[in-house]
Amino acid sequence: MGIPERGGRRKGRFGALPLLLSLALGSALTPAASAGAAVTANWPKFHYNDAGSGYNPHEHILSTSNVARLTVKWALTTGGATGSSAAVVNGVVYIGSGDGDVYAVKAATGAKLWAHHIGGSVASAPAVAGGVIYVGSTSGTMYALSAATGAVRWSHALGDAIVSSAAVAGGTVYVGPENNNFYALSAATGTVRWSHALDSFITSSPAVAGGVVYICSASGLVYALSAATGAKQWAYRTNSESQVISSSSPAVAGGVVYIGSVSGKVFALKAATGARLWAYNAGFADYIESSPAVAGGVVYVGSANSRFYALSAATGAKRWSYATGQPVSSAPAVANGVVYVGGDGGTVLAFRAATGAKLWSHQIGAAGSPAVVNGRVYVGSADHNIYAFGLP
Repeated sequence: MGIPERGGRRKGRFGALPLLLSLALGSALTPAASAGAAVTANWPKFHYNDAGSGYNPHEHILSTSNVARLTVKWALTTGGATGSSAAVVNGVVYIGSGDGDVYAVKAATGAKLWAHHIGGSVASAPAVAGGVIYVGSTSGTMYALSAATGAVRWSHALGDAIVSSAAVAGGTVYVGPENNNFYALSAATGTVRWSHALDSFITSSPAVAGGVVYICSASGLVYALSAATGAKQWAYRTNSESQVISSSSPAVAGGVVYIGSVSGKVFALKAATGARLWAYNAGFADYIESSPAVAGGVVYVGSANSRFYALSAATGAKRWSYATGQPVSSAPAVANGVVYVGGDGGTVLAFRAATGAKLWSHQIGAAGSPAVVNGRVYVGSADHNIYAFGLP
């Protein structure tokens, strides 16, 4: 369910963007019952948290020593390609499908708890906050659904397809449809708090950090907008090819915005001013639609040149790269020394984050962006399945 490009190439990845991400969601923790008890974490949105880091610091079950033993624990078949990235909160997996449904699935068993039809195709990854799911549809409507039942709390038509995954922070939902506008909606009612006209439509997903929303338009222009008012603080152009869609979503860490570009570069921009700190060139026309993940001073990102990269977050110097044998446009996830990513050819991969050594792989349909939480890896696929991988 790739998104047709307007005047350029077709997206290499089906479904949601960079998807897309990842995501005051943060990590909602369940208090430990006693000292030394296991911490149970959530993955509440695309690319994990508001800042879109793609890094879950609370995962301690899967590790470099056991990830090679991952196996399919369950797979749930939907009526369409599941390009949406999963959110996992309080033992429930929430994910959208090309059949127009949002699914709630029991994380432990794969049992379907409910499915709600919102129409169109659901490439937008659900964002879960305060017992409510916020998700968009290609029908052009943004929805707030009860996480418990799927019942509609509110809906707001935004005028064009929504493939961007929303960020929810401070009682506000930030999302961009494909009508060249970016919106801030009340999380409680769906009413528009502000909107900002961009130079192009949006397939990227926003990140929120320090009272600022960062979003990349389809033309490759990265915007920094006031989260409170929508006022533009700065903009930086990453893409020299105006006819090719930029879908990479920003990740913010340590006062720096990291983003990929279809010009084949990964950029590091100063979050406060938009000044370029560095740019790593993977190769001209080696489109980087993947959304970077940032953990431990390293940026992880895939490329259309069938390579996966680890770059120094401080300088952009290459730490390692791995030839995947297939383009990689999904957003990677990092947890407990392991980086996970889905390939466009359908291989889900796990690498040792420090060295790039491949630890595990599994073949499914074209793979979406993984979510890693509580000893499980959840990923959607073009073969209409939602997969959960775990230890035997």
